[in-house]
Amino acid sequence: RCWPGSEKHRRPGSTRGALSEPIGNARFIRKPNKMHDVSCGTCRIPPQSGVAFRLRASEVLRIYDPQGEQVADLFAFKDGEHACSLSSGRTIDYASKIYLSTGDVLYSNDSRPMFTILEDRVGRHDFLLTPCSQEMFEILYQHRGHHPSCFENLYTHLAEFGVRPEQIGTTFNVFMNVEVGPDGAVSVKAPRSRAGDYIELRAEMNLVCGLTACSAENSNNGSFKPIDYEIITRPCSER
Repeated sequence: RCWPGSEKHRRPGSTRGALSEPIGNARFIRKPNKMHDVSCGTCRIPPQSGVAFRLRASEVLRIYDPQGEQVADLFAFKDGEHACSLSSGRTIDYASKIYLSTGDVLYSNDSRPMFTILEDRVGRHDFLLTPCSQEMFEILYQHRGHHPSCFENLYTHLAEFGVRPEQIGTTFNVFMNVEVGPDGAVSVKAPRSRAGDYIELRAEMNLVCGLTACSAENSNNGSFKPIDYEIITRPCSER
């Protein structure tokens, strides 16, 4: 399932009916315990853009960095109940840590599990900073004129599901490398992700999701690249 703003691709050996050509420099090696994965293919989000889509409970969202050092901002709402949304504060509180990885749960603002991280090839993501916005570029970097932003891309695409801009909070910033110093100072470093790295998140409820290829220069080590994703249906025994 690909939505407006994304392009459809298939990775070699990754899903049933896959084509034989890889995407860019990305490589994907199937693990034997995922041989029964079912997917409609991999979708590409062009640089500095985004998409929105539904994700059903038990489906797995796999987010790839096809070229390396590219951040993807993820936000989600319970489908049909937008008062229930992804919460950085609840998640960090319950995990007792700021860096989340395999086995960790992402919670909603009313303390319901929304995602479980099943597999993480990078091990460093951010859940402290809000999505980049027009105002952020103006305040932090004195930018003049329009600048593409994750916040704009999220609210533009989530609008078709009835989501308003003010309902979007702190995103789960996939592959973003944010370090916190001993004095509490926050610094954004180059992502640790390399071409072909990915993270898998299982939906724990029916969701409406927004996903971007981040538009902030500093977050992506000075360049803008695409993000790939696919939605996987996995047999119960392998979830």
